[in-house]
Amino acid sequence: MMDTTLALLGIAGAMTVGAMSPGPSFVMVARTAVASRSDGLAAALGMGAGGLVFAIAALAGLQAAFLAVPGLYLAIKGFGGAYLIYLGFRIWRGARQPLAMTQDSDASPRQQSRGKRTFLLGLATQVSNPKTAVVYASIFAAFLPREVPLVLALAVPAVIFCIETGWYAIVALALSSAAPRSAYLRYKAWIDRAAGGVMGLLGLRLVWSAVRGN
Repeated sequence: MMDTTLALLGIAGAMTVGAMSPGPSFVMVARTAVASRSDGLAAALGMGAGGLVFAIAALAGLQAAFLAVPGLYLAIKGFGGAYLIYLGFRIWRGARQPLAMTQDSDASPRQQSRGKRTFLLGLATQVSNPKTAVVYASIFAAFLPREVPLVLALAVPAVIFCIETGWYAIVALALSSAAPRSAYLRYKAWIDRAAGGVMGLLGLRLVWSAVRGN
């Protein structure tokens, strides 16, 4: 029981540090939250769902599959990079467009539909970087025993879902408050171009890495 607890705590600590590292997911949640707190929280939930997908895939041996079929990893990396470039282009192109502010108290079907789309966008953004799957698998390999007990196999994905969702929910709540929102609206064009550029560069890096075969 002690070994199981230590393994779970080790994975939780490593994944918390990883979740807090800036990247495409942070950019997406931050930009969404300043327009709508509820959409920001929906995006955070999508990030948690993406983390859950990676956790289950890593436990199922995704890293072993990548090692056995290197072309699979390169193909996924290329598609993921292309998706990030697309997101970056959309953010850059809309830099000068007014931000559509929403009332979070509005529970209309339209707002609910927006929440679903934002959730799916968060999920897609999270899973678009296959390197994250390798990081998950590496952390699991470092902390999990060779034969994973059922209780640990069930606890690890749940803990990772809570970490990913919790961190990005904090980001959404912080950046949807009055002061950060006002600052964003004041410098929206510059911030969006910077965010779109960062997203696009991350995508280009992934695509270039796939083309080089590493």
